[in-house]
Amino acid sequence: MPMRAQPALLAVPATLTAACLSVMAGWQRGGFLAERVLWIAVGVVLLVAAHLLPALIRSHGRRIRFVGVLLWIGCMAATCYGHAVFFLLAQKHAGEVRAAAVPAVTTTGRNPAVIAADRAALVSRLARATERRCAEPCPSLRIERASLAARLDAIDAEAAQAKRQESAQDRADAARAAAVADPVTGAVTAFGIPSGRVDLLAGLAFAAVLEAVACFCWLLALRPVESLKPNTGAAVTPVTNIKSPVVTEYRGYVPDANGPLPPPPQPVAAVIEAPDDAARVLAEIAAGRMRGTVAEIRKFLGKSQAHAAAVRKQISGPAQPAINQ
Repeated sequence: MPMRAQPALLAVPATLTAACLSVMAGWQRGGFLAERVLWIAVGVVLLVAAHLLPALIRSHGRRIRFVGVLLWIGCMAATCYGHAVFFLLAQKHAGEVRAAAVPAVTTTGRNPAVIAADRAALVSRLARATERRCAEPCPSLRIERASLAARLDAIDAEAAQAKRQESAQDRADAARAAAVADPVTGAVTAFGIPSGRVDLLAGLAFAAVLEAVACFCWLLALRPVESLKPNTGAAVTPVTNIKSPVVTEYRGYVPDANGPLPPPPQPVAAVIEAPDDAARVLAEIAAGRMRGTVAEIRKFLGKSQAHAAAVRKQISGPAQPAINQ
């Protein structure tokens, strides 16, 4: 089957690109090596069938085309599904790479829950020391109160530091979650559509457009080419173009045995009669719409000067009325 070069320049790269997508999708979907090879083979066969079936069934009958259309729909659905798998996995891997680029926040110090428990114990001890009374000045009690208050301040500072680290960790987690999602998908989810559904629809749309471009280009590339060779087997009928109604004839004379030699034959102009043209011209002259001159007859009939003169000669006779010259 002949192939047109210009559509093939786009059809071949589209098919190769789609084949690479099928290979990657089959490799990602399989576990063992044999499974991956079989997935790749199935994907490539369905891909080639989806691209070439419209061009191959175009010249067949309705039944073949109907079966071909059903097979083409199935091949397109399977191919688009395989490509969507590749797009989703590729998006997932890209999100993981973007998330890994977010700086990690390391927390130091104790757990905020442990700090809160220690602070509660210190507050309780400080309250008991504050309520204790002595009859005489008790330096030990004042020292205990001061030490408990200092330890409480240290616990508060440690708790504030733990809160700041926890906030930084939360911001890093939020940035990592935002990096995992596609930027366009994240914008679309603002309308209430789940991100997973958006990724699936986007993958199917990309696959459908790629397959449609490849199918259409192959349909144009494998279009039947008309033969440019001349048809030498057909019979050719000669056409004679008669340009003038005046034909020249030569009439010979039979010489008399006792008489002089006849003169050489002279050309005699024989006029081809055109009764229809003469009748039309006579009708126009009788109606007063034209004059009987050669120029007007030629203009009216749209023919040559000689033909107009012949018609003028036919309509002028002893039985005709006088015609204005």
